Amino acid sequence: MTIAFYNERTDQSPASPIMGLFLRLLSANWTWGRLTLVLPDGARHQLTGRLPGHAALLIIRDTRFAARVLRNGDIGFAEGYMAGEWETSDLAVLLETLVNNYDHIRRLFDGNPLMNLINWVGHRLNRNSRRGSRRNIHAHYDLGNSFYGAWLDPSMTYSSARFEAPGQALEEAQRAKYASLARMMDLQPGHRVLEIGCGWGGFAEFAAREIGAWVTGVTISREQHDYARRRLFDAGLAERVDIRLIDYRDVEGRFDRVASVEMFEAVGREYWPAYFQKVHDVLTPGGRAGLQIITIQDELFDEYDARTDFIQKYVFPGGSLPSEPKMGDVMAQAGLSPTSVERFGDDYAETLAEWARRFERAWDGIVRTDASFDDRFRRLWRFYLAYCEAGFRSGRTDVIQMALERA
Repeated sequence: MTIAFYNERTDQSPASPIMGLFLRLLSANWTWGRLTLVLPDGARHQLTGRLPGHAALLIIRDTRFAARVLRNGDIGFAEGYMAGEWETSDLAVLLETLVNNYDHIRRLFDGNPLMNLINWVGHRLNRNSRRGSRRNIHAHYDLGNSFYGAWLDPSMTYSSARFEAPGQALEEAQRAKYASLARMMDLQPGHRVLEIGCGWGGFAEFAAREIGAWVTGVTISREQHDYARRRLFDAGLAERVDIRLIDYRDVEGRFDRVASVEMFEAVGREYWPAYFQKVHDVLTPGGRAGLQIITIQDELFDEYDARTDFIQKYVFPGGSLPSEPKMGDVMAQAGLSPTSVERFGDDYAETLAEWARRFERAWDGIVRTDASFDDRFRRLWRFYLAYCEAGFRSGRTDVIQMALERA
């Protein structure tokens, strides 16, 4: 690893001792790709690793950013971007570069113990009890249907697509995702289907219209519930699809199939057993479930589970990603057996990149619709989409579709 300091004023030292510490911790054992830092005084610092990778750029506008990171770690890094204290030419590339170097520069992003404790307590207070779940879902999904409609594809699908060919339109790739999940769970005409976390009704419409299933969709988001009911009525499918404003834990009855698309991440680890037990209990004997779930590498899970990250603090309160082995243990205890698993994290990275492009194109219209969405909100969502994209491109996170059978 080499570190080069270059510009017309290479004899300058960092602007403050705190910035100096920031640079030393960042450059320690830098391994993957190249990072160019530009300080507020114009000084440039370049870090080049021994392993090939992206060339990333970090432009620091305000030296207070360094103190923020040292105090609050990776959350502080995100907060610095939200505050406009740093910029970059490609946010996803920068974050992927940092993620791939994380194991070597983690001292910089650990934060101090007090702030870690405060963040941890805040996350634990967002537990997904029935009341807590409604509050947590409201914080994210009830930002307004017009907000999501401005940048999601016309199917209003807010989960990973599955791209069948380069350059495929996002809406087509979302339909391909629904079709692959339906095949995996062997969804047939006339099946009674429970969808846990039905969102804006995309899969319910697909299952009813294209498969001929009878669908019960449940959500605890009022905005999604109202939208999905209107959608299915307008599509002439109201007699085939019943959208309910109800917690999944309160569902009764039996179903031939259970579907759930990226809802499990909002369950919370302490409620995993209740979730899988509910899936088991509502399935008829021999019934099958089809789930799409974002996962984290198993070797990263324990550290991830013990801390609070940017997503949990600012985007999905109460959320928690599972690892496949940890989740598998809970499934088995509930009497559910996986029959097949498919992984397509690269497709999620492409989905997120497309969402980011659509979000930027739609921003002016979003602000005209609701002036409360300020620049800090815009930067938070930019960071969120790029942060997730970097996780999938680095392989630290993945997305799976899996079929489960009731024993």
